[in-house]
Amino acid sequence: MPRPIVAIVGRPNVGKSTLFNRLLGYRKAIVDAQSGLTRDRLYGVAEWRGREFTVVDTAGLDLDSAKDSSRAAIEAQTQVAIDEATVIVLMLDVRQGLSAVDRDIARLLRRSGRKVIVAANKADSPAERHFAHELLELGFAEPSLLSAQHGLGIGEFLDRVASELPAAAESAPEEGGADRLAIMGRPNVGKSSLLNALLGDERALVSPTPGTTRDPVDTELLYDGVPVVLVDTAGIRRKSSSRDRLERYSLLRGISAMERADAVLLVIDASAGVLAQDQHVAGYALEAGKGLVIVVNKIDLVEPAQRRAAHWQKALVSKFKFASFSPVVAVSAKTKEGVTTVLPMGLEVVGQRRVKMPANELNKVLREAFVDHPPPSFHGRRLKLGYATQARSEAPTVVLFVNDIGLLHFSYRRYLEKRIRERFALTGNPIKLVLRAGEARKERAKARR
Repeated sequence: MPRPIVAIVGRPNVGKSTLFNRLLGYRKAIVDAQSGLTRDRLYGVAEWRGREFTVVDTAGLDLDSAKDSSRAAIEAQTQVAIDEATVIVLMLDVRQGLSAVDRDIARLLRRSGRKVIVAANKADSPAERHFAHELLELGFAEPSLLSAQHGLGIGEFLDRVASELPAAAESAPEEGGADRLAIMGRPNVGKSSLLNALLGDERALVSPTPGTTRDPVDTELLYDGVPVVLVDTAGIRRKSSSRDRLERYSLLRGISAMERADAVLLVIDASAGVLAQDQHVAGYALEAGKGLVIVVNKIDLVEPAQRRAAHWQKALVSKFKFASFSPVVAVSAKTKEGVTTVLPMGLEVVGQRRVKMPANELNKVLREAFVDHPPPSFHGRRLKLGYATQARSEAPTVVLFVNDIGLLHFSYRRYLEKRIRERFALTGNPIKLVLRAGEARKERAKARR
């Protein structure tokens, strides 16, 4: 089941990025008093009371400064958010009250009939409601008063968000279902050309103009008898064009496509090298628990020595340290060189997601890891492992029953992940470690039955 999407929508400088950072638990979006700093979509995985969802921080909608000719495009931006998001958070500044822009955005959301939660931000004191009464004019339910900067009211707000999400379902892989590969990357790196090369025909529109593809397109095929779905997604811009404001929301569709995929084929341009946005997309794919294959395209534009996958595997180490376990393939969608390696590698990564880790082997690996390199102590206490088991989940997930979940240091988590990967490979896939306190004996007894 795809992770539900929660989109934060509103005019500039109402605190959307601050709330986004608060929900993720770390500073990922740039926050500043200057309005309009969010130029690209930022997205991440948040969790509340055991439920995960994707949060999207969108660029501010500034209808006040819009010309008549661009108003239709601006409304189209909001419509994309309406279409793709499970829950929409309308962000308002409770100290300033309603503006004409707020009313225009609310009108679009109200007509949609979608689930909308009003977040009245900058309520730094529960006793000071400011213009909260004015927000009721929008016709939505009582707004959630909160302070994204200071964390006030966030728990109650998240309870409301969680209550609007669809019921969680067991995310075990479907037997006999098609393997889904999402083709993602910046505009004009050759995603559609790669799709056409993989299919052997001109099924996707190819243009030298960046941003030709806006909607994800699902294409089904059989590869050696295996059903595969390829999803060609909208390009992810490093900066949004003010002349084509619809692009500022197009990534929502790409995120939705990624959530429905088993693995991501991240296409980068060999002639341009790795840019920050390439790393950004790779990071989200892994954060979302998806497999990752890095596809270096346009090798026909570089020197012969740089056309081998082995060269790029070494060259990309410093750029993708967090994804060192992801395979790299080098191709030219134009000349078809190396294209035949893409699908086998993608299917190998999907297959590795379904590797079963026997409980006895998994516990042996982890106990040896604890002996070879004991965890660091904190205030005289040290992490102790009771039992480990593989969770029934879409992505490789290991549940560790320990004495205290607060004793696992970030670096030691990475060490344990590395030891698990050395034994079970799990090529191209992130490993998720979930800690549980106590109940170890009960789980061990249950596993033995």
